[in-house]
Amino acid sequence: MRQFLVTLPRNLIGCFTGRRLIWHVVAILLTLILVLSGFDWHWFLATRNPALRSWMWPAVIIGGLLPIYLPLLLLAFGFLAKNTRTILTGWAVAQAELLGALIVIAYKAFTGRAHPAHNVGADISHVFHFGFLRGGVFWGWPSSHATIAFAMAVTVFTLHPKPRWLGWVAILYAFYVGIGVSMTIHWFSDFVAGAIIGSVIGVVVGRNFGSDKKPLD
Repeated sequence: MRQFLVTLPRNLIGCFTGRRLIWHVVAILLTLILVLSGFDWHWFLATRNPALRSWMWPAVIIGGLLPIYLPLLLLAFGFLAKNTRTILTGWAVAQAELLGALIVIAYKAFTGRAHPAHNVGADISHVFHFGFLRGGVFWGWPSSHATIAFAMAVTVFTLHPKPRWLGWVAILYAFYVGIGVSMTIHWFSDFVAGAIIGSVIGVVVGRNFGSDKKPLD
């Protein structure tokens, strides 16, 4: 708990310092390319297949519920088993999720992007309502599902180099959630940006929780 609180402010700042800030710029530029090239709209049209969407819709549910229950389960198991490694992972995953939520809320508060819907008849993939709270903080760019999923997964991947299969399973989960929401409630570029920003968060949290040395700048 102490490490969670002590490292939270500097890890938040760390997500925007040095080369990590460049990755935020990359996420913005890739979004611009995907929107202006029409890829977002073509992806939307190509993924309207009901069978495909039925396979991907669980990603929305899993991506919303697992971030709530996973840290609680890890912490409960860790304390019951007196396993400090599991407890550390629980706090690290919880912090990655919190940072992901805070950063996404900040972005959404100023971008106000229109979401795709079943009955969209015209291309609205380019519609952003820039300004403060013009589109709320729950909908828009980037995808909170993708950001938090990748923040969780990369935290686990970075924090636990062994066994490596655990990290890869976490990454596969993140891709399922990200691609799933890009076929249901988000545009493809929302997923891409969320994956990039979430990965930055995961690297920062995973490295700082996994090191006894001075946290990375």
